[in-house]
Amino acid sequence: MLISISPLKAEESALHYDLVELNAYATMEVDNDTQTAVLYAQREGTDLKQLTDQINRLIAEAVKTAKQRNEIKVSTLGYRTSPRYQQQQLIGWRVRQSIRLESQNNHAMSNLLGSLQSKLALESLSYSISANQRQTAEETLTAQAISAFRKRAEQITEHMGRSRYRLVELTLQTIDHSPGPYPMRANMMAIEGRASSPTLEGGSQTLRVDANGKIELQLE
Repeated sequence: MLISISPLKAEESALHYDLVELNAYATMEVDNDTQTAVLYAQREGTDLKQLTDQINRLIAEAVKTAKQRNEIKVSTLGYRTSPRYQQQQLIGWRVRQSIRLESQNNHAMSNLLGSLQSKLALESLSYSISANQRQTAEETLTAQAISAFRKRAEQITEHMGRSRYRLVELTLQTIDHSPGPYPMRANMMAIEGRASSPTLEGGSQTLRVDANGKIELQLE
């Protein structure tokens, strides 16, 4: 989120004296309440139609299984067919397709991953803040950052021996430190019957709203 306020924009041609640039901010630890996992099916061989049929079947079964969980959103991702060469000769094909799972229910996601990893490989796992939770946190932080900005502006005005100030410019910006997806090892393709449900702990991340601006100190 980036908000810029310039109260004096209509008076840009006027001269302003005793301008002071200042900044303030507010931070909050917010729980990551959403998990996103990407899994894929991949096969290699010489019969392209057979490979395609295998991948289509695996993905269709995975999507059907995921849709049985109301707490989980599922979508399919890119379908890719790649030729394999050896000494400039075509020796076969590699076919791959992925699905994306998203949920705010750790238990449901963990159980589903344990089930699907018997046939699919886990490519990445990431944690994030849901839109509703982010909006609530940003609203709180915005109010806190503006309050901190005003307090600092009042302190500067007082210390400079002035009676009041005028707001010239204010920019509000949200900064987060969300972790990227955790890549999984290529050999995480589980052997059927040996897959177990992973333990998912989303942790938290720090949201911050910066208030940067300019004030003009007033003589009277």
